[in-house]
Amino acid sequence: MHVFDIIGPIMIGPSSSHTAGAARIGRVARHLLGEQPVRAVIAFHGSFAKTYQGHGTDKAVVGGLMDMAVDDARIRDSLRLAHEAGMRFQFETVELKDAHANTALIQAWAQDGRHIEVQAASVGGGSIRVEKINGLQVNFTGEQNTLIITHRDEPGAIAHVTGELAGEHMNIATMQVFRRQAGGEAIMVIETDGLPGKETLCRLKQLPDISSVTLLERL
Repeated sequence: MHVFDIIGPIMIGPSSSHTAGAARIGRVARHLLGEQPVRAVIAFHGSFAKTYQGHGTDKAVVGGLMDMAVDDARIRDSLRLAHEAGMRFQFETVELKDAHANTALIQAWAQDGRHIEVQAASVGGGSIRVEKINGLQVNFTGEQNTLIITHRDEPGAIAHVTGELAGEHMNIATMQVFRRQAGGEAIMVIETDGLPGKETLCRLKQLPDISSVTLLERL
């Protein structure tokens, strides 16, 4: 057990689950989108839905969408800062089947119209679990350097990616593959010991059947 599992993360309070975890969820959505969104719809489920205003969960998620770390004092003013930056946002409550009590469903839009939908749960102590991306079931925490690669589920797609990483002497710590159906949309979630460089990311994006490559640096 790590000391931070006992005392919790350095953060803007009051709650590691309702603020630190929520800020990390917002940052994951922002990084998956690739830029600060111009518009966001944030839906809270369970305990988040009941207490998000009193616990500052709304401010934390918006702060995360603006790429603020959990200990960034600006989180307290994130709603105002987001408004001043031109980000439109709204909060809703939602009932999600079989979801953790502290779950947020975030839809975010980029300037060019690109859209991402992320469902994630704050599971305690500031830790999170990302559960869905664009409706596709996934499972990762963002606590390690993580490659999120969307691709077509075709023979050789995984081998091309792992071969490219091996050629760059990148060690894969864990790897999971999620898909809707055989031959359809799929997502690789690869945690690496090192940090892939820009050239490696560019080569991965050019591989056959690869739709997008996103690097989530350890949050």
